[in-house]
Amino acid sequence: MRVLMVASENDALPGFKVGGIGDVLRDVPKALVVQGVEVDVVVPDYFDLHRTGNAEWVMSLFVGFCGRPEQVELFKLPSETAGEATQWLLSHPLFSQHGSVYCDDDHHRPFATDANKYALFSVAVCEWLTKMPQKPDVLHLHDWHAATIASLIEFDQKYQVLMTLRTVYTVHNIALQGIRPFKGDASSFEHWFPNIGYNGQVLCDPRYPDCYNPVAAAINLCDKLHLVSPTYAEEVLRPSNIAEGYFGGEGLEALLNQHRGKIVGILNGCEYAERNATSVNHTDFLQETDYHIIQWMAKSPMVKTSQYLAHRRALAWLEELPAGPMMTSIGRLTDQKALLLKQRNSNGTALDRILKLLEKSKASLVMMGSGDANLEFEITQHMARHDNFLFINGYNPKLSDDLYDLGDMFLMPSSFEPCGISQMMALRAGQPCIVHGVGGLKDTIVDGYNGFIFNGENLAHQADEMVLCVERALQTFNTPTWDNMVKHALDSRFLWSDSMKRYIDELYH
Repeated sequence: MRVLMVASENDALPGFKVGGIGDVLRDVPKALVVQGVEVDVVVPDYFDLHRTGNAEWVMSLFVGFCGRPEQVELFKLPSETAGEATQWLLSHPLFSQHGSVYCDDDHHRPFATDANKYALFSVAVCEWLTKMPQKPDVLHLHDWHAATIASLIEFDQKYQVLMTLRTVYTVHNIALQGIRPFKGDASSFEHWFPNIGYNGQVLCDPRYPDCYNPVAAAINLCDKLHLVSPTYAEEVLRPSNIAEGYFGGEGLEALLNQHRGKIVGILNGCEYAERNATSVNHTDFLQETDYHIIQWMAKSPMVKTSQYLAHRRALAWLEELPAGPMMTSIGRLTDQKALLLKQRNSNGTALDRILKLLEKSKASLVMMGSGDANLEFEITQHMARHDNFLFINGYNPKLSDDLYDLGDMFLMPSSFEPCGISQMMALRAGQPCIVHGVGGLKDTIVDGYNGFIFNGENLAHQADEMVLCVERALQTFNTPTWDNMVKHALDSRFLWSDSMKRYIDELYH
């Protein structure tokens, strides 16, 4: 069996990861190859990676896009060892002009820049498929960035020869849908593909019928729909209700229910290759953290408040580290990850209340992440108020690895979490996890066994329960019960090999 995976991220390539998709496209192909599957992976060349190393030019692809011909170059990257997945890059100035994986457009034209990029990427993939001497048995599309391929195969006469391919569509995060107008905009379906006749009812957003929704199109058109945990596969069948703190199908729940028979929920995995826990101690970690913070500050003539305060906090902790347990939290700063921390009552925000509880136990919190500028500033204000809080406003893989190994307990307060990799990595390092009982968090953490789970009927209740959960964890710390939880965390296993058997049996066959 041969599978072609199409995605926006791939952590097998340097710099091609922003979130969890990158981890999946790094690990799944390797795990499938072990199962005897031939795997190809293709992504856009955001950084002109083909110009470095030994990338092999394969062919030029000529496609129609926005009413004019475009030339996209196909490159094959060398494999380090025989039997690996084959890595491919599609190169065009539109993919690399911003020097980043994703672009942030303002709220007036959401997704506009990226939608242009991935529309061209999609038609180039279709063109490549028609040129392949041996086509894949399965075409596996990941998230909205690759979903337009399904639309082109269905409605572009040139690519309808590809309709015999089995198509699988993975939803990594249904909150991101890449919605654009059908027409009337430079970033719209009819502007990209002016000569295609299409059925708008198949491609439109259920809430905005004048808009093209690539996720809705893929749900309608693909043979199988994969969601990245069993619980998330059920959650998306219900409508979101933000007032009650519930994040579900985000407007696509009715459509998903129509196609419920082809939905499969399979949990992502985690790698457990032989690894040595870092021998770094708290002093080494703080010194290295301060070094990286200074490097980040030096990149701009204006010093970010968050980085200056973190620099001062790291120096203070080098003089006297909080004596109690260290709680850690690593993740992108979005409302998905931090909405509950912002919930406020008369005693302050939930994050304030957590930090006060930690202070009573002489404990500390180290949080690493970046993302929404307003959230970054709000969390920076908490660091200014609490001496036991270090907010590392950025990301460095070495610091991240050290933080997993140094931490005593891990906080993951996501309002929704399709699967989540951070909690798996924390468990792997022996950190019991404090998590919201949603999505993949519910599927990986067992309350009182390898962590603590909170729930709640609305945002305020969820925030209160989260604070109580932290209190439970602090009360349990350094007891025989805690020692057992650490052991259970270390023993928790979510193997890619188990997930791959389900991929082959339930998605690909």
